[in-house]
Amino acid sequence: MAGEILEVIIILILIILTGYLSMAELAVVSTRKAKLQMLLNEGDKRAGIVLELLEDQNRFLSTVQVGITLIGVLTGAFGGATLSEPLSHVIAPYIPYAGTVSLLVVVIVTTYLSLVIGELVPKVIALNDPENVSLRVARPMKLLLKFSKPVGTVLAKSTNFVIWLMRIEKKSDSNITEEEIELLIEEGRVEGTIELEEENIIKRVFKLDDQKVESIMTPRNEIIWINLEDSKEVNKVKIMESKRSIFPIAHNELDDFIGVVQAKDILSMMFSEKEFDINSIVKEPLVVSENLETLKLLNEFKENKEYVHMSLVVDEFGSVEGLITLNDLLEGIVGDIPGIDETDEPIATQRKDGSWLIDGRFGIDKFKELFNIDDSFPNEEEDGYTTLAGFILSRSGTVPDVNDVYEWERFRFEIVDLDGHQIDKILVTDLGKNHEEDGD
Repeated sequence: MAGEILEVIIILILIILTGYLSMAELAVVSTRKAKLQMLLNEGDKRAGIVLELLEDQNRFLSTVQVGITLIGVLTGAFGGATLSEPLSHVIAPYIPYAGTVSLLVVVIVTTYLSLVIGELVPKVIALNDPENVSLRVARPMKLLLKFSKPVGTVLAKSTNFVIWLMRIEKKSDSNITEEEIELLIEEGRVEGTIELEEENIIKRVFKLDDQKVESIMTPRNEIIWINLEDSKEVNKVKIMESKRSIFPIAHNELDDFIGVVQAKDILSMMFSEKEFDINSIVKEPLVVSENLETLKLLNEFKENKEYVHMSLVVDEFGSVEGLITLNDLLEGIVGDIPGIDETDEPIATQRKDGSWLIDGRFGIDKFKELFNIDDSFPNEEEDGYTTLAGFILSRSGTVPDVNDVYEWERFRFEIVDLDGHQIDKILVTDLGKNHEEDGD
């Protein structure tokens, strides 16, 4: 009887060893290198061992698999050969074919324990906290690799050879995409480690590299500029009535600009005893193409400190299309900041019936964010529009009239107001996803 108990203990120990190796295998390959590097920088030497294991995953996996296979063979041998015979003697008086039944019972029980204790539970533990588990198993795994180096090396080289024959290229897992980072950020927000506003800011930063400056600039027809051909009184009223803190200066036409002036310099000169000479406070602006990425413009502001923090946006012919301030870039990252707007920002207001009254200059990217749209608008890249009005013009092909209605997927767009030939207000109704499916 004592012999059978010892054999059962040996089988349980073998199953637990299998579970330990399975847990170590999954924990090491699932751990995040960035977190391990951070732990290593903090002085945890075990993190360095895990990173070494990850450097040669083939050899590590081969060694662990050898251990799991050998232990599995030993478990089967002990279970089938040693436990089935005494069990058959016990059940023989009650059950026919006792030998076959006892062998079957031993195999089923051993398999069950191997699956639960040797596979499922260890893997759940490993996935629950891979970094912590990998640190705990680091030193034992290093010793295992050291003692089984010849076998592990042979198996690793054999694996590499078969992979080479199959023409499978090894891909580096060190390249992390923006989409993967966004998924991690969303996961952190769900778990409560990242605030919603932090998530929005990070996503806006990623968009900066994809946006053209024309998507955030103040368009030409809304630029308040100082015409040197006008009288001093006219320009004085223009400056005082404006909310701007910086103004382009030009001769007769905006395209003939000579620079920009800041409101604080004008006030300083007005209160000084010096003769009012606006040319003495003119500063050179940064001039960029309308096709420049927003992130590159931010770098231009950082690198060119001699320029005032305002940029004039020109087209391929040198004609002014709009202007951008550092404040516009800041709002592109953190969102709208009430109270410091340089211009009247296009807004979207939800009405009591659930519809939205939206300015024509409202950005397409903001519209997507407002309604959680992941797909692109029709011909968005081909036509190059960046505002809701631009989308309507792309759909209609001409300047629409008031009360004209357009539909796209689950949205209904009605022109409410025009400012000359410019679309000023649009009534947007979200008809729901069911309408979108019916339309398809």
